[in-house]
Amino acid sequence: MRYSTEHKQETKAKVVAAAGRVFRQEGYGGAGIDAFTKAAGVTNGAFYGHFKSKREAFRTAMLSGLDELRQGIAALRANEPKSWLTTFVGFYLGYKRTCDLGDSCALPSLSPDVMRADDETRGAYTAELYRLVDEIAAGLDGNGDPCSLAPSQEDQAIVLLAMLCGGVTLARAVSDPVLSKRIAQRVAQAALCLTGQAA
Repeated sequence: MRYSTEHKQETKAKVVAAAGRVFRQEGYGGAGIDAFTKAAGVTNGAFYGHFKSKREAFRTAMLSGLDELRQGIAALRANEPKSWLTTFVGFYLGYKRTCDLGDSCALPSLSPDVMRADDETRGAYTAELYRLVDEIAAGLDGNGDPCSLAPSQEDQAIVLLAMLCGGVTLARAVSDPVLSKRIAQRVAQAALCLTGQAA
């Protein structure tokens, strides 16, 4: 039986979404193809019809996750041009800090595995990170950073991403919910101060 192009695209999207969730939850080493196919409700044959290897599936899922983050920021910038950053920081250090790990942001959850990945995957990650930095920088007014640690909007975007990613990582790693919330609050305050958004 031959499937339509639309059906193949839908199947691939399901596998990519499932792989993204499994990689976030289990890490690259703990994630297996059987887990992807089970989560996506497809066969192993369907997986290999779209990906040559687990490595390729990881690269695709990682890029999809970073693109989802970039598109979310772009949508916030379009819908809330004056307050997008405050909304984003609150969401990132709120929901994305406390949601199921499988639904967490790709940036903190998949970056450790990217560090150990092949050059092609690291290169793809780098290119997507540049796009993410550009998206954030375009929404900054350049009036932040009273300490001049990040003089350009691009530098502010890099520091902001590092702060948020590191903050979520630390806040998720601790077992004390009070400390987790405290980390999130302090990182949010510092991130908004860096970009000139804090009062």
